[in-house]
Amino acid sequence: MEYRTLGKTGLKVSTLGFGCGAIGGLLVRGHYPDMRATVARAIELGVTYFDTASMYGNGQSEANLGAVLRELGEDKGDRVVLGTKVRLGADAVGRISAAVTESVEASLRRLGREQVDLIQFHNRLGAVSRPVEDHWSVADLLEVAETFDRLRGQGKVRFWGFTGLGEPAVILDAIQTGVLHSVQSCYNLLNPSAGRAVNDDFPYENYSQMIDAAGTAGMGVIAIRVLAGGALAGTLDRHPVAAPAPNPIGSARDYASDVAHAQRFACLVHEGYTETLAEAAIRFVISKPAVSTALVGTSNQEQLEAAVAAVERGPLPAPALARIADTI
Repeated sequence: MEYRTLGKTGLKVSTLGFGCGAIGGLLVRGHYPDMRATVARAIELGVTYFDTASMYGNGQSEANLGAVLRELGEDKGDRVVLGTKVRLGADAVGRISAAVTESVEASLRRLGREQVDLIQFHNRLGAVSRPVEDHWSVADLLEVAETFDRLRGQGKVRFWGFTGLGEPAVILDAIQTGVLHSVQSCYNLLNPSAGRAVNDDFPYENYSQMIDAAGTAGMGVIAIRVLAGGALAGTLDRHPVAAPAPNPIGSARDYASDVAHAQRFACLVHEGYTETLAEAAIRFVISKPAVSTALVGTSNQEQLEAAVAAVERGPLPAPALARIADTI
């Protein structure tokens, strides 16, 4: 397993991150023995970054992850770097700091920890604050960051960041504030615009190379939607523990269209660069040096093993990346 530094935090994180969300579903809907066995195997294989959120299963992911890590003796943070998130509702208007504090303290209780390594703002950003539509301004984000800083003074968090979804220009403004340590960036074969320039006629959301902007600003980058919610496995089939086909983020209007688009990259398998399409998707993301960790959600241990094997094969070779550039 390769390890990279999460921006200026100094935290070393595994290139493959363990996603604890609802899409893979293991930490939300799985059986506890399967959760325990898979998390234990991930740590054995060198995975150190685990990413959860207060909204995953309405706190169930945090509670399950905390229980598993305690049982494995990993609750003191010696080998595991743990990130979770705060998602504000419209009822937080006028009391952002209090709402953030309440959310962080509730997360710590569910996790059974006194401190979390990385806390992240989990809402979308927009030029104008419209909380009812889940659009929060940079000014709102700065208030959140000030609260995170106060919580660091209380020993409850170490570093903080945000999820880079919403209006791309506003996300770039947030990166330039210099008050955040990390950003979660949607980055995959279907929509690589966060990490490379795309044509003016690019049909999907243009994330304007935010990964490069974050790297220049010294921020850590957590790549999300690496498999486009599962579409880059190349099949409509879903594991029983996984969520139903999710709504795409930054790509086609529906999941089936993303699966169809994913087939364009089957050339990487046919030409011998990778064994599977999912492997190609993961290795494409880790080929971007500014990506600190590629977050992959799993439904079972078999999927975890496949993701680790993909990462251990390393970034894609230059001819494969050129082939992708011709295909996008």
